[in-house]
Amino acid sequence: MADSLVLRALRGNARHLDLGGKKLRRVPKAVGRLQALTRLQLRNNLITELPAELQALDNLTDLNLGNNSLEALPEVLKHLTQLKKLHLFGNKLGNLSPSVLEGLGNLVFLNLNDNKLTTLPAEMDRLLELKYLYVNNNQLGSIPNKLCLLQHLCELHLANNNLRLLPHDIGYLTNLKKLSLPRNQIEELPEELSKLCNLKVLDVAGNLLTIFPTKEITARYIMDEMTSNTINSIFKHYSEVKKILENASKCAKIRMTSSTRVIPVRAFLCSYSCFNEPGHHYYGIATP
Repeated sequence: MADSLVLRALRGNARHLDLGGKKLRRVPKAVGRLQALTRLQLRNNLITELPAELQALDNLTDLNLGNNSLEALPEVLKHLTQLKKLHLFGNKLGNLSPSVLEGLGNLVFLNLNDNKLTTLPAEMDRLLELKYLYVNNNQLGSIPNKLCLLQHLCELHLANNNLRLLPHDIGYLTNLKKLSLPRNQIEELPEELSKLCNLKVLDVAGNLLTIFPTKEITARYIMDEMTSNTINSIFKHYSEVKKILENASKCAKIRMTSSTRVIPVRAFLCSYSCFNEPGHHYYGIATP
């Protein structure tokens, strides 16, 4: 089946090829002859490596290798210098080869969710055009300082890892709009978060936070599928929250819509235990 699809693509000088869900263990070498390809789908297979012939795909910008059996980054990837989107979710990656990363300087989107990564190499700073980075559901214990040199990064997703702290250099990610950190082991957040002037979404639910940065950050907490009774019970249980709402000029009102409840409060509200319990729907959204 896969060979016939490749043959048909060769005849038509195809720009897109979908070999997803074909139970492939190996990618047909003939795919390397499809030099007009811009998008290649190889998701949901059993692939453990890529053939060297793929390095001829000079026009490839979108490669999906999600849900395969890769244990290391295929070396051929460093030759695909035009790649902008790379999906590697659902593999068995334990580390990322620095030499491969050096060839991926045009990447804009990188999905590494659901792997076995314990660290990210310092060479991540070579991904100078990267805007969207997903590393959810891994085993990261820390973030390299050099990751904070990615000046174009606007979304960073690190849910379900083993992070205990964030680098102070995170303040250099001035274009960051969304920082997702739920279900880690973070005990405190660095003051430098206040430098992220474009940050709109800050999700720190399910951590070990006891205090937020002392510098004031105005935040909104969106509480989905909650009744007014639930909200009232939170206020009743935490009298200090009431005082914050009463005393802060920017936090004077509670606004509710049909689908969500938006409560403007100071960012350290989520240091309370209700934000540290699993299974809730509280999300912190930091606004300048």
